[in-house]
Order: sequence, then C-alpha cells, then structure tokens
Amino acid sequence: MGGQPMFILSDDSERTRGEDAQSSNIEGGKAVSESVRTTLGPKGMDKMLVSDSGDVVITNDGATILGEMDIEHPAAQMIVEVSETQEDEVGDGTTTAAVLTGQLLAKAENLLDDDVHPTTIVEGYHEAAELAHEAVDEIVVDETVDDDVLRNVAETSMTGKGTGDVGAEALAETIVEGIRRVENDGVAREDITVRTQTGASSSATELVEGVISEEEPVREDMPATVEDASIAVLDVEFDIRESNVDAEYDVGSVEDLNAAIDAEESQFEQYADALADLDVDVAFVTESVDDRAAAHLADEGVLAFESVDDDEAKAITQATGASRVGAIDDLEADDLGNAERVSVESFADDDLVFVEGGAAAESVTVFARGGTDHVTDELERALHDGLDVVTAALDAGGVVPGGGASEVAIAAYIRDHAASIEGRRQLAVEAFADATDVLPRTLAENTGMDPIDALVELRSRHDSEGRAGIISESQTGTVTDPVEAGVFDPAAVKHEAIESATEAATMIVRIDDVISADN
Repeated sequence: MGGQPMFILSDDSERTRGEDAQSSNIEGGKAVSESVRTTLGPKGMDKMLVSDSGDVVITNDGATILGEMDIEHPAAQMIVEVSETQEDEVGDGTTTAAVLTGQLLAKAENLLDDDVHPTTIVEGYHEAAELAHEAVDEIVVDETVDDDVLRNVAETSMTGKGTGDVGAEALAETIVEGIRRVENDGVAREDITVRTQTGASSSATELVEGVISEEEPVREDMPATVEDASIAVLDVEFDIRESNVDAEYDVGSVEDLNAAIDAEESQFEQYADALADLDVDVAFVTESVDDRAAAHLADEGVLAFESVDDDEAKAITQATGASRVGAIDDLEADDLGNAERVSVESFADDDLVFVEGGAAAESVTVFARGGTDHVTDELERALHDGLDVVTAALDAGGVVPGGGASEVAIAAYIRDHAASIEGRRQLAVEAFADATDVLPRTLAENTGMDPIDALVELRSRHDSEGRAGIISESQTGTVTDPVEAGVFDPAAVKHEAIESATEAATMIVRIDDVISADN
C-alpha cells in the first residue's frame, strides 16, 4: 500500500480500545448498579423517576427503576438486561442481581489494575459461581414449605415496599391463599392476576375467586347483578348479516321500507331469542353489539358486554368453564359456563365486572385498593413480587435464610474452597467472594447499622452458630438467626442472581474494543 494508512471505518465512527474500553464499560456498569444499591432491603430508600412528559413513578423496585431510566451506555444497558432477566425468571431479586453485577465489575477492575488477564478473571468468576450454587444448595432450609413458611417468604419480599396502610403480613395471607387456589401439580401462576383500583385504603385489598373485568354493560337497563349465572363467550358481531353478493335493493314505497326495517328488527330479535332459548344470563361479546340488538337482549334480561378484548375473554372462559363460539347458530348448552355471581360495581367513574365462583374456578384475582395512583402502582408491584417468590418457593427448590445470611454463607463457602484453586484464578475466586459480601454490607448500611461492624459480626456468628442475618427492627437492624425470625428467600432467586450477574460481568470484562458509528 506504499506505506499509506488504510481507513476501514467512516469518519463518523468512534473507537475505544484496550484499557480505555474496559474502564469505560466497567464504570458504566458500576454507575447503574450504584443507582439502585440504596433501595436494597426492607429499609431501602425510594427513587422518584420523572419522565419528559412529567409522569412520576415513586418506587424502590429495582426492575422498575432500571426499566424507567433512559440509559444510553451499552454496558450499562446490560445491567438493565440482568434485572429484566431476573424479573422474568423468578420475579424478585432484581436489585440483588444488579448490585452483585456492579461489585463483580468493581473487583474485576482491581484485578485488571494488578495485571490479571481478563480471561483469567472470567474463568475464576465462573468457578466461583459454581461454588456459589453449591453453597445455596447446602443452605436450603430443610423444612416443609408449608403455609407459614410461604407467608414468611411473601412478607420478606414485600417488607419495605409501598404497601400503603396495610402491612406486608396481611398481604402475605392474601397471596398464599391465592396461590393455593391455583395450585394443582404445580402453581399455575398465570391463573392469578392483580387488579388495582384507586379510591379506598390499602386495607380493602381482597382476594376474589374469579376474574375482574373493566367492561361496561351495553345498556344501563340491563341487570347489574346475576346470581347463578349461565355465561356465553361469543366471537360474534351482533349486527345485520351482510350478503356475500354485491346487490342493490330498490325501496319504492313506505310499505317496502317498513318491511325492510321489520326484517332487520326480526334479525336482532333472533339474536336475543337464541340466547334466551339457552337460558343465557350473561354474554361477553368480543365484537360490537348494535343498539337495537342490545335493546332486545335487555328485554330478555341478558346482561351483555361488547368489545371484550382477547385476554379478558380468555380469563373469563378459564374462570367459568365456557367455550368461545364464533357463531350464534353454533352455540349449544355445553358451550356455556357458570358463575355463582356476576355483578357490575361502580368505583368513582369506573365500572368493574366481578365474575365470581366460576364452575371451573381456575382463576383468582387479587383486588388491590389504594388511595392514590402512586400507592396502587407500588402495591401492585409488591403483590407481583410476593406472588412470584411464593411460586418460586413451591416450584423451584425451596427456601434459604434471608437477611443477607445466604450471601454470608456463599462468601464463606467460596473462600473455603479458593485455596484449592491454582494460579491467578484464585484471585478472581476470592474477588467473587468479596463482591458477594457487599450485599449484607448494603443491607446493614440501609438499616442504619455500621456496615463494617455488621459484616464482622455476621461472619463471626455464621462461623459459630451456622447462620446469621440482618433483621430489620423499628429503628435499626440486628444480627440474629433469620430462620427463627421467619425471614426467608426462595433458593431460585439466589441461583438466578448468581447466574445472571456472573454472565453479565464476565461479558463486560471480556470487551476490549468498542466501535460506535452513526447509522
């Protein structure tokens, strides 16, 4: 090439290589991790997130915070993906996963400064992660996961989150009752939903055996309450049937016009008669209902809803045992579902339909109340976390001690086995243990304790008594046995946090070249 340089990238491209790339990525990941660290634990602080349009979200839920943040740094976005994966897989532990990822990056940065090769760090972290998984399996509490333990798991997850004027203990009762209703050879988590409504205190939150829909009756003169209701779910448009033939009709007299109107009216009447002949009390229609058809349905005493969306229709069929039918002529008695009660209730400007005590009874709903939108939003997030962790405790490997006790045990287990690992990988394994220690330290700091003193006491009591965690009290925290205090976490949450944090940290550490270009 005659000594002339070859330019492969465009002038608009930017490239960062070597230590600069590693440092930039690590700093980006650490910054995102630090943004949620103060929210960890029952005494964690809240964050106020304000969008460009002025919408405000107040929460200490890690997944919500990271999801709402407008993050541009590519490595920082990977931390957001960690929290999303954690949320999708087990529904809780998002802050734990994000904080652990940030600390793994911080410890990796120190190792890189000491000339430890990134590949060595990655190998050491993966070995340490395997040891961490073994440690979690060893500390699973060997107790039957009964309702008391499940209530403790739910309460542990929700304590410190915005639950309004009702305590986590009361909500935990509702959650466990709901989970037990949908448990049959495993928990059918999709069959229990959360519906929120502002206008009352959080203590009005209740469990509804059935589903709640936001649909409104097509006419006000339809019955508002139906007991022992026979229910039809129809993918039908209650309107004049259109001919497949492109034809024109010549109306030459008033008699011809009246005959046409009577024919249409007869068709609308046939719709209502068809439902009445099958003793249908309630009809959920996914298409539109003409006003004239609605009038005939009201005359027959049928409570009808139109434009029901697909998810609502599916939930109603699951709760009542109804089958969705695509034509009135195909509707048979076997297609009908049943519910003990269908009622339309008004809440301020909103109407909600309660379908309770369905014959199939496969669905239940937690009806959450709150005085403001902020309260109900945070209450909904807390309830989802509680439902997810109880499901994980039942379906995915039991429970482990909470309050940071698991992390103390994991760090101790890794250090005990680090001496058997040869070469510089041992440094990375020990760094993983040090990173794990930041979780109980953060819990201590957020409860008002001295983090160094708390960590020393945790290690000492773990060595002497087998386990020790930080239990939050009214003013501060104390180091004690979390099992005796009824503080538990699902083992699945710990496994997932270890796995996702390790994968994200090692992926970031291996990057030594960042190329960005304008498309």
